[in-house]
Amino acid sequence: MPIRTNRGRAAVYRRLWGWPLRSPTHLIGTFIVVVAVLVAAGIVVPRLVGDSGAGATPPAGQSQGASGSPTDDRLTTTSPLPTRLSEPLAKPTTAPPAPAALRVAANWASAWVNHPQGVTNEQWLEGLRPYTTEEYLPVMRSVNPANIPATKVTGEPRATSSFTSSVEVQVPTDGPTLSITVVSTNAGWRVADYNQAG
Repeated sequence: MPIRTNRGRAAVYRRLWGWPLRSPTHLIGTFIVVVAVLVAAGIVVPRLVGDSGAGATPPAGQSQGASGSPTDDRLTTTSPLPTRLSEPLAKPTTAPPAPAALRVAANWASAWVNHPQGVTNEQWLEGLRPYTTEEYLPVMRSVNPANIPATKVTGEPRATSSFTSSVEVQVPTDGPTLSITVVSTNAGWRVADYNQAG
């Protein structure tokens, strides 16, 4: 018999909405049914939408693979990536030491040993700055000039190895011999590293 009054409809709705709250079993059963409906919708709806969009043009930079799914051209390769070097790395090209590189090493060594009593780290670094790469200056900032065991350069710079873009130079001092790496940069030859050879 059809429900003809609003009060009757309200009573039916109250019974339907109240059913899950009658017992824990009803609540769990309702929860399972709702989750099952959502999962089914999550599986079915993308398939329906995917079928209708199968003929769509993929975005720029992507092509469709054999399965019809878009693939990124940048990620696809025709050959497998190498797992090891197929040939040894090329050795740097040896060259006679550039006179400018030797001069920079000598000037840098002269600035390195120049640390009179009371000189600050910043003043000492300003002397090194014209001959040092920008990347190496922060490393030199950690050096305390008061701890440098040399006060003067005692000989001419001598190249121990030389390539087209870098030169290893030894400069003798009244303390340790400096082993200085000079590299070619856009600003000219600059010191990129040094060690106290002994």
